[in-house]
Amino acid sequence: MSFNQRVMFMQTFMKNPKRVGSVTPSSRFLAEKMVRSVPWNKVTALAELGSGTGAITNLIQSRVEGEAKVLLFEMDDRMKNHLQTIYPDFSCHSNALHLTKVMKHKGIQQLDCVISGLPFFNFEDDLRESLINQVNEALKPGGYFIAFQYSLQMKKHLSRKFVIEKIDLVPLNFPPAFVYLCRKKEEDLK
Repeated sequence: MSFNQRVMFMQTFMKNPKRVGSVTPSSRFLAEKMVRSVPWNKVTALAELGSGTGAITNLIQSRVEGEAKVLLFEMDDRMKNHLQTIYPDFSCHSNALHLTKVMKHKGIQQLDCVISGLPFFNFEDDLRESLINQVNEALKPGGYFIAFQYSLQMKKHLSRKFVIEKIDLVPLNFPPAFVYLCRKKEEDLK
């Protein structure tokens, strides 16, 4: 990650710390942990929420195969423009609350995986619930939801909508982060 990307991320954090969640971008250790569980050979459509400066996006690009469609969501215009420049084959959008609307527009029925760096616990209850409902609606039966958080406070909330298969601590990140590996619940598979 370049010095300019780190500066851009820090400036964005200073403008809106609740929306960004961290003063620094995800470490390579966190990014690697996020993408490790994805069955890349079966991914035809994926979304990344809160793409930031592209720390995880870079690994997605190196692993995604064939004609897989990738949707990136980043609220900050400067970071979103940066992502569009660096990842021209990916479709960049501003608001993750429009995930299913964007999917329909792009002709995507369901996603195989959603990867998220959004700081859910920082959000108001209504926003958090709307985002999680969007993810649940977007995922195919058995689809993965992989999210990192800086605490375990989202465990109970996420377990209402998803089966949490495991939670891994990534200590070599600042701040240390927890990676939630979740799948869509059985009752939602019908």
